[in-house]
Amino acid sequence: MMNSAPNNLLAGAPAVLNVGIDAFNASVTQHGGTLVNVDWRPPGNAQPLLAWNLARALADERIDAANAEATQRIIGARPLWEDIALRADGVWPELRGTRLVLHAGPPVAWQAMCGPMRGALVGAVLYEGWAQTPEQATQMLARGEVEFAQCHDFGAVGPMTGIISASMPLIQVREATRGRRAYTNLNEGIGRCLRFGANGPDVLQRLKWFENVLAPVLKAGVREVFEATGGMDLKAIQAQALLMGDEVHSRNAASTSLLFMQLAVALAAPRVREALPAGHVHQALEFIARSSQFFLNYSMVSCKAIMDSAHGVPHSTVVTATARNGTETGLRVSGLGPQWFTAPSDFPQGLFFPGFTQADACPDIGDSAITETAGFGGCSFAASPALTLLAGGSVSDALRYSREMHEVCVTRNPGLSLPALDFAGAPCGIDVRKVLDTGIRPVMTTGIAHREAGIGQIGAGIVRVPMACYVRAFEAVAAQILR
Repeated sequence: MMNSAPNNLLAGAPAVLNVGIDAFNASVTQHGGTLVNVDWRPPGNAQPLLAWNLARALADERIDAANAEATQRIIGARPLWEDIALRADGVWPELRGTRLVLHAGPPVAWQAMCGPMRGALVGAVLYEGWAQTPEQATQMLARGEVEFAQCHDFGAVGPMTGIISASMPLIQVREATRGRRAYTNLNEGIGRCLRFGANGPDVLQRLKWFENVLAPVLKAGVREVFEATGGMDLKAIQAQALLMGDEVHSRNAASTSLLFMQLAVALAAPRVREALPAGHVHQALEFIARSSQFFLNYSMVSCKAIMDSAHGVPHSTVVTATARNGTETGLRVSGLGPQWFTAPSDFPQGLFFPGFTQADACPDIGDSAITETAGFGGCSFAASPALTLLAGGSVSDALRYSREMHEVCVTRNPGLSLPALDFAGAPCGIDVRKVLDTGIRPVMTTGIAHREAGIGQIGAGIVRVPMACYVRAFEAVAAQILR
């Protein structure tokens, strides 16, 4: 007997659950329907062979064991600021007597470089005295008279353009557990900076002041700490800063204050103060006090030391470096050696300073994404609700980003607590397999640079790592590990 009860399915506006492709959503909402959209995509980037290999890799006990080893190295790492190298060519003989300049991100040729990268290289050529005018410097660079290399290949990192040349002083950090050293340059503060491509007399004068005043003061202070304790524990500062509102990538107000306190005490020691020229300590501390992002470079080099200690674990699919050069984004993976897996960089999305729009933005740039690989930045966005005021979105978005990052990581780091998530540990160990299995592209907090040299930061927001980077990395996993 047929049921004659009325069917109300078509009588009113539809209520729809949409899974995956969102092209149908507008037609529902435009006609008064209610909609819940589930952002889903097939595992393996919807590529059958890749999905099959992914299924094999997810069940591979060798990879699981290797990833456990890599993440334990991350969790157990202890990066100590132990010194300031007064010249980069004193650390790397390759820079001595040559025209070699290091830059952020994976390899990139002069012809393919973004505006800020080109402007910063011009500034480095002028700073080193290889040319006398910007025009001469540009011609030298275009003719191939200056060589380029990647900071990461020298155990270093640099924010935005990441330029390091022979005469520049470096922060030196040692990872106490495995003994690896890492380096970075000094943070220039805000405004017109070399890292954003500015290269005028004001920029070069500041770099010379770093060389002659700031670096010797920092060296004296950190050596005082080193004599007492073996070095300043940067990871301890980073962990404490997470409890104070930083995510220690785009926001470093608390971490800079913590560094300032330890450094000021060391510089107040009579033997340190007496050994430095009059007024230099005051100048250095005043500069740091006015630069809330000063700790960024320390956070980056700390994370570089941590992640280099986790690199080189056979069979591991943990990402140990993410870097951008303003043209491409690249990954390195623990078990895959020095190879970069690259794809065109996305444009950051966020809030722009007055007078600027998305059309002014440079594609994502800088080595600072090393912080995400170590569990800070986007992994720890939940720790920094204040950052949402600068980067856009809401506090609930910040919590969601940290939860998403846990979905693509091997484990949590018990030493990095996120108060807003009931003090859960920060996500630890981005796993190439999990990115492809979930379809979640890791999120990074970032500053937004103007596409032209010298204008500087024009906003802040987030950016996702291109999925193609993970696809290419996993193809190498399949070729080398799943044979």
